[in-house]
Amino acid sequence: MSALNFEMRGHGRDLVLLHGWGLNLRVWDELADALARTFRVIAIDLPGHGKSDWDARASTPAAQAWRVHETLAPLTQRYALLGWSLGGQFALDLAAAMPAAVERLALVATTPKFLAAAGWRCGTAPALLRKLEVQLQSDCERAVRGFLALQVRGSAPRTAARVLATLRHALEAHGAARPEALAQGLARLKEGDLRPALELVDVPALVIGGRLDRITRAAAGRALAAALPKGRYVEFARAAHAPFLSNPARFARLLTEFLLA
Repeated sequence: MSALNFEMRGHGRDLVLLHGWGLNLRVWDELADALARTFRVIAIDLPGHGKSDWDARASTPAAQAWRVHETLAPLTQRYALLGWSLGGQFALDLAAAMPAAVERLALVATTPKFLAAAGWRCGTAPALLRKLEVQLQSDCERAVRGFLALQVRGSAPRTAARVLATLRHALEAHGAARPEALAQGLARLKEGDLRPALELVDVPALVIGGRLDRITRAAAGRALAAALPKGRYVEFARAAHAPFLSNPARFARLLTEFLLA
């Protein structure tokens, strides 16, 4: 199994960045530049995203998390982990499975269970995922474009335009995700429930949510932080799904304080 594509910058304690569905490591550029003054930042393209290959033999969530682990193993033995959206679910899998490796965990717009269900009212309406699944089957690029637009909905117009431009640039500059990876990502969100594993994640955890998020509800972030043994929740009142892009200075400051505490 080949290593995933990654980029490193900076010096200091190791910090690993995992991006969200349909995107790639270019979304982290501004944040990584800011953090590289204090940390060695390792940004990874998730399987089938950006310049990482898609291996159909390693398509389960556990196998994909293992690919991230195998990529990191020659680079670092102990690191902090920042996961955004789908990348946050990867981060939870790694933190539960590799407790000796992950020293601190930051989760942005992350939910342990994406869809709403009985006993989980803070999930997302199933209709949103069904729409994405239908679009993905007929027009992969359109599905991703629509998802990017949804990430900024509710934000102030100028902020929304800036964040959307950054997301689009990441895809243009570094490559779109493979259709198989996109489909598997949606299947994971449809079926996955990480709540039983949260008690295993016994490291300091910072959960960051955007009050305006239309994809991962802020309530899901609050519930996630409450369920983690050492979880803390911070909400950005004027942010949607990507607070590290809409509020970069505050986000970098908050994250740095947490990682150095």
